[in-house]
Formats: sequence, structure tokens, C-alpha cells
Amino acid sequence: MRHLILLAALPLALTACNDSKPAASDPNAPLPTAISAPAGQAWEETIVATPEGGFRMGNPDAKVKLVEFASLTCPHCREFHEAAAATIKNKYVASGNVSYEYRNFVLNGPDFAATVLARCQGPSAFFGLLDAFYADQMGWTEPFGKISKADQEMLGKLPEDQAVARMAELGGLADYVKLRGIPRAKFDQCLSDPAQAKAVNDLRNQAVNEYKLTGTPSFIINGTVQEGVFAWPDLEAKLQTALR
Repeated sequence: MRHLILLAALPLALTACNDSKPAASDPNAPLPTAISAPAGQAWEETIVATPEGGFRMGNPDAKVKLVEFASLTCPHCREFHEAAAATIKNKYVASGNVSYEYRNFVLNGPDFAATVLARCQGPSAFFGLLDAFYADQMGWTEPFGKISKADQEMLGKLPEDQAVARMAELGGLADYVKLRGIPRAKFDQCLSDPAQAKAVNDLRNQAVNEYKLTGTPSFIINGTVQEGVFAWPDLEAKLQTALR
């Protein structure tokens, strides 16, 4: 992960995403009959960590299983999230017919640090933090671009775990997440935990080696990578086809 840490200034992060060419879809197409959640529960509030390393929202036995590999620093991922997240949650996941799993595909050091912090809070907090990181993507990533050359050189000389934590501190991430319920002690704990770092690296390796993904966001429906699908209209059309 060393090469990711040294990309603290972010230019790669903001260009290493898939471009998107929306296709036509019918957002008013009827869904199959909704599947009721267990008494006292709602599918969109049923969130678990998966054995594959992601966080899944929805019915574990849903007919359509949607997986997204994405980066917190990718502008196209942010755009997709803004366009699609509410509809996926409130229409498709809430129906019980679709489950949605998010797996982090980190692109650089700031992405790595933010990803570890979001994941470290567990399933119940993950999607709320995801919303926050995307909503304020430009705000929290901008300070990383101002890290001095001297500090970047210093980061390159530190052990990996120390470099991640120090880079996150230099980029103002400690103060940012403190306002979102992550105190400094938890910040330090998460970024020094080798198990958290390994989980994030494992997801990146899974994306690259198992699924042969080359950019973000990328989508998998029922185990099949959706080639050429990067934007919500394209993906919604695929979901509707899979639900028929």
C-alpha cells in the first residue's frame, strides 16, 4: 500500500474513475411484489458486514444482489451516489427484492485513511459516514493537496501504519471525523489497527485480481460484472431486467 500513501496530493484520485455515458431507463417501471421484512424491521435498515468484506443493506435472500466497488475520492462515484443512493435504498432495497453491498476500492492515501475510518465504526454507522464523505468530498479532500513536499517526503520514511495516521492528521481528517462522531482516540485506534488495513487492501486486491476491475464505480449483479455500466440510468435498467 506504500504507493497509495504517497499519493497524498490527490491528482490521481480525481481522475482515476470511470467516465459515464447514461443510457435510457424507465424509473417508473413496476417492481415485483414487495417482500415483507421480519416484524419490527425494515430491509433498508438491515445492515451487516459480509464475509467478502463489504457492508450490505437489505434482504440477504433478495432475488437481485447488487455490489458496488467504489472510491471515496472518486468524483464519478460521488455523482453516482448523489443520483442513485436514495432510490436504491428507498425503492429497490426497501422492496426486499434487491440487496445492495458497498465494497471499497481505494485509489490513494486519503481514500485509504477515510475508508478505514468509515469501516472501523461498524455496519450500523457505515452508510451514514459514506453519505457524509461523498456529500463533502471536495471539502475533506482539499487539505490533502496542500500537504508540503517536505511532509510528503517525511511520510515516505515512516512505517506504513504511522504514515497513514500522520497523513490523515496533516490532511485535517481527525478534525473532520470528530465532528461526525469519531473522537481522536477512536481515530488513532482505527488507523493503527493492522486488521483494518488488511481488510481494505484485501478488498482492493479482490477488485483487481478476482473481478478484473479497472476503475470506479464498478457494479456486479448476481455475481456478474456489469461491463460498461458506470451511471445510474445504465444500472437501473440492468436492475429492472434482473428483476423480471
